[in-house]
Amino acid sequence: MRQKPTVLNREIVASSRLFRVEAVQLRFSNGAERTYERLVGRGNGYGAVMIVAMLDAEHAVLVEEYCGGTDEYELSLPKGLIEPGEDVLAAADRELKEEAGFGARQLEHLTELSLSPGYMSQKIQVVLATDLYEERLEGDEPEPMGVDKVNLRELSALAMHPQFTEGRALAALYLARDLLMQRGLLEL
Repeated sequence: MRQKPTVLNREIVASSRLFRVEAVQLRFSNGAERTYERLVGRGNGYGAVMIVAMLDAEHAVLVEEYCGGTDEYELSLPKGLIEPGEDVLAAADRELKEEAGFGARQLEHLTELSLSPGYMSQKIQVVLATDLYEERLEGDEPEPMGVDKVNLRELSALAMHPQFTEGRALAALYLARDLLMQRGLLEL
């Protein structure tokens, strides 16, 4: 196992409502020194969750929402922040109800993904939700989200869809598809 670099200094060099930019001065085991900058979220510190919610054996729920980063309406998986005192699975069920209008009787934590670990500290927990039922909770979205679906057999076509660009969501869908195939619940 490689030895992590020694942190010589940390300093917030820029700040906004959503993010802070932290400069971290490091010394590596070979003596080389570098300053890395990274985005540090202003979230609640409890993390976030992304849900692969299965409508049936082959169709997953997609939601459509306005995304400030791309200035477009995008398709993705339901996701959101984990609230203080809330566990990952409870957060997944709540976010699914708020964003897509479904609850899940079965929830399973699959993995943790990062967006861009070279310069961002944020990670997201991926949850598989099955045995869905209709239930809506009011969320913090400024407008109702569109709800759509994708066939797990057509993920390569989804990757070409101009409204679907989030790599974490695509990775989560492929992971869920492979898991369901391994369990004999889905055939390609």
